[in-house]
Amino acid sequence: MKILVTGAKGFVGKNLVAELKNRGYTNIYEYNRETKETLLDKYTKKCDFIFHLAGVNRPEDEEDFMKINHGLTAKIIDKLKQHDNPAPILFTSSIQAKRDNPYGNSKEAAEEVIFSYAEIKETKVFVYRLPNLFGKWSKPNYNSVIATFCYNIARDLDIRIDDPETELTLAYIDDVVDEFIDAMEGSPTRDGKYCKIPTVHKAKLGTIADKLKSFKKSRDDLYIPNVGNDFTKKLYSTYISYLPEDNFSYELETYADDRGSFTEMLRSKNCGQVSINISKPEVSKGDHWHHSKIEKFLVVKGKALIKFRDIYSDDVIEYKVSDENLEVIDIPAGHTHKIINIGDEDLITVLWANECYDPENPDTYTLEV
Repeated sequence: MKILVTGAKGFVGKNLVAELKNRGYTNIYEYNRETKETLLDKYTKKCDFIFHLAGVNRPEDEEDFMKINHGLTAKIIDKLKQHDNPAPILFTSSIQAKRDNPYGNSKEAAEEVIFSYAEIKETKVFVYRLPNLFGKWSKPNYNSVIATFCYNIARDLDIRIDDPETELTLAYIDDVVDEFIDAMEGSPTRDGKYCKIPTVHKAKLGTIADKLKSFKKSRDDLYIPNVGNDFTKKLYSTYISYLPEDNFSYELETYADDRGSFTEMLRSKNCGQVSINISKPEVSKGDHWHHSKIEKFLVVKGKALIKFRDIYSDDVIEYKVSDENLEVIDIPAGHTHKIINIGDEDLITVLWANECYDPENPDTYTLEV
C-alpha cells in the first residue's frame, strides 16, 4: 500500500508516520510545507490511501485559514480527480468546525470538499472532528495547552489559567493514531457521517495543572503518579517527553556509612517503595522484623546469605542468592531477617516494601536472627 501523509512533520503526522513504519508500512509519501508541489502531483497519482493532516490553526494572516485549510484540501481533491484516483481519504477536522470562527469555518469548508468528493467518486472518506490532543512531539506555546503546561512546568516557568474549572475534552495521540490506522485498515469508529476517537478524557484545567506539578514534585518526594489510572499514565508520559535535554536525570538522597549505603528510588501511595541497598564484603544488615510490612529482596550484584527466623521459633531459615541466578526472596511479616554479603565485592540488592517508610510508624523492631 502506498500511503500519502500530508502534514507529516506536524504533531499528529510524526506520531502517525512512526507507527505506520512500526507496523511494516514502508511506502509512505511524506508531504509538508517544505515539499515541492510537483511531488504532490506524483503522490496523488500513485497513492492508495491519504491521511490529510496538514493545516494551520494560528496563521499570521487570518485569510490563511481558508487559503490553506480549505485550499490545500481542494487542491488534493482536484489532483485525485485529474488522475482518476479514487483513493480513500482520512481528514482531520476539528470540533471548532461547529463554531462560527475563521478556523472553524475553514475546517467546515474543507469537510464539504471531502464529502462531495466521496459522493462523486463513490469512495470512502473518514472525517474526524478532533478534540484537544496531547502527547509527545506537540509544539508548546502553539495549539496544545497541555504541551505548553508540560514545557513550562518542567522549566519552572509560569503557566496561565484564566478559569481552573474549564473542562477540556482530550484525546491521547497514541489512541488517535491507533484509530486512524484502524480506519485505513477497514475498521473506523463511526458516528453518523463522521468518525470519532473512541477513547477520550475529560479533565479540568486546574486538575491538569495540579497533576503536572505533582509530576515535577515527584523527583523530590519520590512519589510516582498512579499510572494505573489511564489518563494519569498518558499525562505523565507526555510530561516526561517535555523535560529539558540537560535535565533527564535527578539525584537521590543516599544514606552511607562504612557498611555501605541505602537509597530510596521511588515511592507509591498504592504500591509501596523501591530502594537500593549496597553492602560491603562481610557486612550484615537487618536483624529486625515487622508486624505488617513485607519486603522482596533481589540481589543484582554479588553473593548473599539471607537468614530468617519466626520470632516465636528457634529454627533459622537460610537462602544463598547471587547475581548468577536472579531470584526474588519474599520477607514475611513476623520473621526477623538479615542479609549478609558473603562475596568479595559490593553486594547490591533491590528492595521492595509494600508500604513506604514512615518515621512516625516504622513498624521495625530489632531482634537478632
